[in-house]
Amino acid sequence: MVPTRPTMGSTTNRDRTKSDMRTVWQISGGMKGSPYDDLLIRHGLALIGPGDPGQWTPDRRDDDFDGGWVRRFATEPQIGDVILLRIGSDQVVAVGIIASDYQYLEQFDDVHGWDVQHARRVRWRTLSSPEVFPNRVFGASPFSRVISEEIIRFADEAMGVGLDAWQTAPLLNLPPPERLWENPPTWLNALVGLAHDWFQMIGQENSFRGLPSEDEMVAHFVVPLFRSMGWPQELLAVQWNYVDLAVFRSLPRVPENCCLVVEAKRLGVGVESALRQAIGYSNRMHGCCDVLLTDGFRYRLYDAARDFLPIAYANLITLKVNACVLTERLQYRREINEPAANITK
Repeated sequence: MVPTRPTMGSTTNRDRTKSDMRTVWQISGGMKGSPYDDLLIRHGLALIGPGDPGQWTPDRRDDDFDGGWVRRFATEPQIGDVILLRIGSDQVVAVGIIASDYQYLEQFDDVHGWDVQHARRVRWRTLSSPEVFPNRVFGASPFSRVISEEIIRFADEAMGVGLDAWQTAPLLNLPPPERLWENPPTWLNALVGLAHDWFQMIGQENSFRGLPSEDEMVAHFVVPLFRSMGWPQELLAVQWNYVDLAVFRSLPRVPENCCLVVEAKRLGVGVESALRQAIGYSNRMHGCCDVLLTDGFRYRLYDAARDFLPIAYANLITLKVNACVLTERLQYRREINEPAANITK
């Protein structure tokens, strides 16, 4: 860990000119409400997208990747350059050293819903507390070279504090790619097909002409998902006491019978940003209940019995084998009139 705004003592770093300092880059670790900086630090990575168009090669056009960010990320940084990891547009959480050339890593096709397979290995050093810069100096670019002298000086000072063994430490192991769920149940396969159709139409300028609302995604995907898993309609309450979808183990629809709070977010916002709000709803229920966050395509389940630890995930657009954990837990257990989602012990 390193302190922010280091005190350099007798060193001369503050007196160095910009030309003396190493090249500094910045990369996003997600939005403030839905960050994934912990994943980047844990695995020693810098990731950007869009990655679904495939690996970057010199013959690929910038238009293939919605602009020139991927080309610059693949070609311009050098091993040994300094890189800052930020959240949002103004908050730096780690400083690092680029430790590899460009790579394309399939296992990062779904990081909080983002396809960020374009990669560089990085040796990260976490700041003791985030450093906040004014005026959104990093802008909206997911990756760029830093030109602000203030930030370049900060990076140079942070690199010079404390022991430097981390700068040459072995790179951390990467997780293996997760297999696609090639033969899901028929009822789920139908929803996956619908999700793919909608995903393509949403991306076409003359189809939807805007993103579907949260309520629309609940109506077309979330409720049908629960109905397909055996839940009776009377146990699924839409917009119940401000909850987007309240799931009940039995009637009557009262707080003590609620076993799952479903909170929906608009596509592209990041479902994880709704966790605090959903926990607030859950705490109103007698005994507290699990939370499911969704945008209609993505579903992340949190266990109330384990302090709302994320325990299962599914993405209808890139359905992986581990999605079976979520569908198994959310199945309606008619024989005991109690859902798997409520069995957390």
